[in-house]
Amino acid sequence: MVQAKLTVRVPRELLDNFRRYAADNNTTMTNLIREFLIQIPVSGSLEKAPIVKRVSGVLPQSLSKEDYNDHLEQKFGG
Repeated sequence: MVQAKLTVRVPRELLDNFRRYAADNNTTMTNLIREFLIQIPVSGSLEKAPIVKRVSGVLPQSLSKEDYNDHLEQKFGG
């Protein structure tokens, strides 16, 4: 696979945390980014993306937006 250089602008605090995380986990920032990018589907919908797979089926299909809003109102007041 041909590699390419990537320039990304992020707040300094995020970069410092990213470097620290990589060092604490005995890996490189490049490896962390590569592993994240590998999980993004090449084409099609996000239905097969790992995070979507993890949360799929967590809530009942009969749950409506109003049910969710009621839950938030009960939890946080409104």
